[in-house]
Amino acid sequence: MKAIVVTDQAAGTAGMTLVERPEPQAAINDVVVQVHASGFVPTELTWPSTWTDRRDRDRTPSIPGHELAGVVTALGYGTTGLSVGQRVFGLADWYRDGTLAQYIAIEARNLAPLPGDVDFTVGASLPISGLTAWQGLFELGRLRAGQSVLAHGAAGAVGSMVTQLAREAGAYVIGTGRAVDRQAVLDFGAKEFIDLDNDALEDAGKVDLVFDVIGGDIGKRSAGMVRAGGTLVSVVGPVEARPADGLAVDFVVESDRAQLNEIVQRVRDGRLRTNIGNVSALNDAVAAFNPTERRKGKTIIRVRP
Repeated sequence: MKAIVVTDQAAGTAGMTLVERPEPQAAINDVVVQVHASGFVPTELTWPSTWTDRRDRDRTPSIPGHELAGVVTALGYGTTGLSVGQRVFGLADWYRDGTLAQYIAIEARNLAPLPGDVDFTVGASLPISGLTAWQGLFELGRLRAGQSVLAHGAAGAVGSMVTQLAREAGAYVIGTGRAVDRQAVLDFGAKEFIDLDNDALEDAGKVDLVFDVIGGDIGKRSAGMVRAGGTLVSVVGPVEARPADGLAVDFVVESDRAQLNEIVQRVRDGRLRTNIGNVSALNDAVAAFNPTERRKGKTIIRVRP
């Protein structure tokens, strides 16, 4: 099968190559999925799990990519809940070969059914951004109607999901980004927009929840904007500054079938819009991940035409 592999961490996305690899076999509780579309997060190439296994042993050449949508082609021993020929989407294990390939062996529990009226490209765009937003807002942030949310990077893949889900839950959303992102952020449902290059972040006042996808100085300053009893949720590593009278939580997203079902249902009924930018074929994936200009939205690889 064709697959994208990486072998050199220092090379970044430029070190990706398209090769032929053996088709994977389904282990216990696995399924094999013929991948139709795949999502990829460039920061994966900085994650230890891309390069080593759980025992810290080198596992290169490894196949990156962790989001997928496709069709089940084989079941491993003991696998239940899915069937051959079923359309699925989900989030692959960090420590196993990923989704930038024509086939993947993946634990069945990491997948959810993909309804027939949802395109594979849409399905592949949802797992990381959708689950990250859902878990940060509702599991860790305990967001309730009437609260306020400061959503950083609100025009990005994760931030746009945060904005939409928070708005649907009845929250008042303040989105941040660059000046060029203003209209997109408002269209996703934010009530206010802060241009991080030109506006004073602190002018937004106190909020109940900060969802930080940026970190650094922005993350530190955001901690001071969390009102008493509020929460700072970060997806960019350990929190450097904590709210004076609130919680600070950093987390790594996990697959959850029930949450995937909730997310895709919202896409089906129009409550949630995806944020897809460029769509490229697997043969063109390396170039797609090394663009010569800034691209808006999430890049998706259409593995199977």
